[in-house]
Amino acid sequence: MTTFLHWLPLLVVASSFLPGIFIFFLREESRVARTVLNLVGAGVKIVLVGVLLWSVANAREHRIRLPLFRDLDLVLRADALALLFVSLSAVLWLVTTIYAIGYLEKSPNSSRFFGFFSICVSATTGIALSGDLLTFLIFYEMLTLSTYPLVVHRGNMAAIKAGRKYLCYTVTGGAVLLVAVVWLRSLAGPIEFTQGGFVRIFDALHRPQLIVIFWLMIGGLGVKAALVPLHGWLPSAMVAPAPVSALLHAVAVVKAGAFGIIRVIYDVYGVEYASTLGVLPLLAAVAAFTILYGSARALYQDDLKRRLAFSTVSQVSYIVLGAAIFGPLATAGGIVHLVHQGLMKITLFFCAGNFAEGTGVHKISEMNGIGRRMPLTTLAFTVGAFGMIGVPPVAGFVSKWYLGMGAIQAGQWWVVWVLLASSALNAGYFLPILYRAWFLEPAGSWPHDVPHPRWEIRMTLLAPVLITALLSLWAGIGANFPLSPLRWVTIIVTREYQP
Repeated sequence: MTTFLHWLPLLVVASSFLPGIFIFFLREESRVARTVLNLVGAGVKIVLVGVLLWSVANAREHRIRLPLFRDLDLVLRADALALLFVSLSAVLWLVTTIYAIGYLEKSPNSSRFFGFFSICVSATTGIALSGDLLTFLIFYEMLTLSTYPLVVHRGNMAAIKAGRKYLCYTVTGGAVLLVAVVWLRSLAGPIEFTQGGFVRIFDALHRPQLIVIFWLMIGGLGVKAALVPLHGWLPSAMVAPAPVSALLHAVAVVKAGAFGIIRVIYDVYGVEYASTLGVLPLLAAVAAFTILYGSARALYQDDLKRRLAFSTVSQVSYIVLGAAIFGPLATAGGIVHLVHQGLMKITLFFCAGNFAEGTGVHKISEMNGIGRRMPLTTLAFTVGAFGMIGVPPVAGFVSKWYLGMGAIQAGQWWVVWVLLASSALNAGYFLPILYRAWFLEPAGSWPHDVPHPRWEIRMTLLAPVLITALLSLWAGIGANFPLSPLRWVTIIVTREYQP
């Protein structure tokens, strides 16, 4: 049992990597075997994450060091912040796997898709469990390479063009991050994540260099986190299938960038030392501008997935904004939004996929009366939209409340006005969709209506939508429950701000 617990972080990563490798070798017609490997891998990952949560909650430390080269190790570590991201990835991978099976199982190149799909999740869990910057960088680049085939899966010219743009942005961001990691390693030696940060001990000799390295890291990570002006790849990547869009926005790529920024601020520099360097106010300003810019751009998008993409540009920066405000409540609001935004945004993208699959509707201008044709999907979309606006009791309200109270606690009143303006813009681009869906008469027949004999759409597509919508409600209504994301985040923040 001791050996099993010791290797648990590595097993969590391998639980999706190994099925992905096997799936590559399956023939296209081997649907049952592919489905079994997908679901077993996702189920095993959830069980392993559950055991890891129990072990860490009982004060057991998990750290694995695997030699790579002479003085370079692969370090995996399970701390409270890592487990928050890993838990989100594990739960949403299972749900997204079910959805993807229903959405893409009969499409060409399914083995290729699900193989890279599994490796993408392995890279995400590796990022979460990385114990140092080198390990983080390895999995970060693994994520870039494994998501590219998903973006270009359809193989048409639009997909190829979007894939090239995605690679141009993310490979450049990875190169910038590599420069920062190598530079910092030359100053400090092995760079393991440390509660409260560790670079402050080099302040007297290297303060200007540490400031430059900080911004190089933020630049490299900001590409995946879609900070303006590094966000251009994200709306273009919406040519990918709906399960890929959901994965990019809620589980993997943008969350990896935001998670990395949190690690840099809290576990490399330390939030207190980062504040003394004077880098946090500018980062908060960039995040605030991204929040407003993304929301404003979303207002003018008629394509539903592009509107949701610009919404993601805005919403992910709530996480960065919370991390950049020096105060425990704001930090809690930002970190918990890592989970809350994931639950709400995956619901919205699943719904967009259902609308397209069930009726052929891709544009908001085509959605008149769609709530009558697909009431359950539209209800789930309504829950996700209300959460993004910040309407209680959906999870998004909790995030914004803590961000606002944290900003007031830190004396940053301007942040409250940013949050209010953003919520107004969120209402401006979500409420018209809901009005069209629920209250307007259908314009005529749907572009491609696929009626289902029992439900509005196949249950493999409907069930995931309803599950994530309910989770979005649970995270808000049960915010103070013992096992809620907010309670776990409270533990993280207490440790980060302890004297």
